[in-house]
Amino acid sequence: MSTNVTLLVVMGVLFAVGIYLLLERSLTRVLLGIVLLGNGVNLLLLSTGGPRGKAPLYEKGTDPAAYSDPLPQALILTAIVITFAVTAFMLGIIYRSWVISRADVVADDDEDLRVSQQSPFDFEEDSPVPEDTTEFDGDESVSASNTNTDPGEARA
Repeated sequence: MSTNVTLLVVMGVLFAVGIYLLLERSLTRVLLGIVLLGNGVNLLLLSTGGPRGKAPLYEKGTDPAAYSDPLPQALILTAIVITFAVTAFMLGIIYRSWVISRADVVADDDEDLRVSQQSPFDFEEDSPVPEDTTEFDGDESVSASNTNTDPGEARA
């Protein structure tokens, strides 16, 4: 099986532009990025399906290698449904954002800005830990004399 280079280039462009649009602050551009990524995934699944073949319906005397694999087709249908659902959800978010603030740009959160300006030093996590934190003096002869070696003694 030979790989179609044009299909690979189109997939790469769709993934690159989709990820670039996902990193934008405008919700409309994020939606377009999700749609482009969904289409790139569909092309990826299509290319993994292998060469064209006969429909996957059993016919007597047909070589099994002549059939096409139905799994990538089912995965493409699933990816289309998922992309459609995420698109509908994002359209609802965009509409709600437009109704509330008349903008589809995600604004900076005041709490996020405050946290980002704090010092990264945390006293509980970053304070030095003392070397020896045990309460015992480290004499192993005491612990060895208290252990029972005979299982019968432990029951008595």
